[in-house]
This record gives sequence, structure tokens and C-alpha cells, in this order.
Amino acid sequence: MKNNLKTAVILAGIGGLMIVVGGAIGGPSGAAIGMAIGLVFVGGSYWFSDKLAIKSARAVEVTAEQMPRYHAIVADLARRADMPMPRLYVAPDRQPNAFATGRSPEHAAVCVNQGILDVLTWEELQGVLAHEISHVRNRDILISSVAAAVAMGITFLARMAMWGAMFGGGGRNRNDGILGTLALAILAPIAAMFLQSALSRSREYEADRRGAQLLGTGEPLARALEKLDRGTKVIPSTVNPAQASAYIANPFAGQKSSFSARFASTHPPMEDRIARLRSGEWQRSSRP
Repeated sequence: MKNNLKTAVILAGIGGLMIVVGGAIGGPSGAAIGMAIGLVFVGGSYWFSDKLAIKSARAVEVTAEQMPRYHAIVADLARRADMPMPRLYVAPDRQPNAFATGRSPEHAAVCVNQGILDVLTWEELQGVLAHEISHVRNRDILISSVAAAVAMGITFLARMAMWGAMFGGGGRNRNDGILGTLALAILAPIAAMFLQSALSRSREYEADRRGAQLLGTGEPLARALEKLDRGTKVIPSTVNPAQASAYIANPFAGQKSSFSARFASTHPPMEDRIARLRSGEWQRSSRP
């Protein structure tokens, strides 16, 4: 419940930024335009996010005949979560990682990198897949896709505001307004990025918790995260940065070192996630 409330607040904040930036460009009519642009971005994300993510990862769908154990594990988890069986994919990326995508449990896909198949045991992979199934069941993919789409819309509007302020003309008495619009154009996308990152971190904790509940233990996922933490720091990824938040582990963990980069990261600290799983915190929360 706490994470769901946090999600609602963050989404509201991102949507509010869209309206504020639109209003800065053209007053009440600009705010309406901001909302309209947001709806366009969100609509595209809603319908095409799964196809874009799979294509970006260069993933290939695998059948039960090709990878029977992969299919059997996911089928069992889908049954436990009371949801349809998602489509299953494997991406050629050598970095150990995985993601889920799709606008709903009925239109979902789970993808694992070849690298994760090389380093995890089947029990550890089950922990990872339980995490991804929980993302699907919680509709986190839709939430994160909407947040990303609105954040892109904010950036688009902010650039419009910036260029409009720079070349819109006007005399001295407009200088303060121009400076204010330029400041908003710079700060709004940064604020959207931090809000989007906070939303993603909140949903990762929740998927860890729900995944542990599906299995009745947090240990397989904890062990998997330890290996993924090491792997993502030493093996470069071919992931499109726009898709990074969808993965169970930050694909660019080896490139993040500063405090500000960590604060803006789309993933919680791995050591914190592992500690939560091993502390039994997931047992003290209501079951899915």
C-alpha cells in the first residue's frame, strides 16, 4: 500500500509538470496543449511499448520445445500469480539481465539475456522470473511506460518553451519572463527525470517483495541479484538507455559512481534489495 501511494504521488507530480510547462508556454491554452501532448506520448507508449522493448533488445521468441525448463518455470509462476502465460524471449546481450514488457498481463512478454542464462542456476533464474512476473501482475510496465512517455513529453514541451523564449521577441519588460521560462525549460526535464527514477525504484522494491512471496522465499532472488550486481559492473550492455529502467538490474551500473548519478538511478541500491530479501521483510507484508 505504501509503495502504491508513492507511485500515485509521483505520477501526479510528473503529470503536474507537464501542465506547468505547457502553461508557461501559452497560459491556460498552453496547459491544455501540454495535456494533449502528454496523452499522445502516453497512447503511443501504451500500444507499442512491448514491441519497442523487444526490438531494442534484439530478442527472439523461444518455444517450449526450444527451452522447456524456461517455459515450465514461467508457466508455474503465472499459475501461482493467477495470470496468463506471457510470451518468452531471449536476447543475445552477454550482460546478465532480464526484463518484462507489455501493457497488461494479457499482452505481456518476459525476456532474459543470454548472459543471465550463463551465470545463474535454474533456482536463481526462478527468483528473477518471479520478480518479472510480479512486474506484469502489478502492471508496473504500464505505469513505468506512462511515466517515461510523460517525461519525454515534458522534455519536448520544455524545448519548445526554451526556443520560444529565446526567439519570441519582446522588449526589456519581458526579460524576467523570458528568464523564468528558460529556467523552467531547464529544470522541468531534470525534475521529471528524478520523479521517474523514484517511481522506478519504488516498483523494483515491490516486485522483489511480490516475487519472494510467489516462491515463499527471498533467497533465490537474493543470490541472483548478487551475481547480477557483479555482472552488470564488468560486462558492458547493448541496452538502449531509454529501456534501462525495465531491467531487473541497472544495465549501466558500472558507469554510475557519483552521488547525483546514484540518486537519479532508476534502480535501488542492490545491497539494499538483497538485505530486504534476506531480512524476511517480504513475509511481514500482505501476500499477493
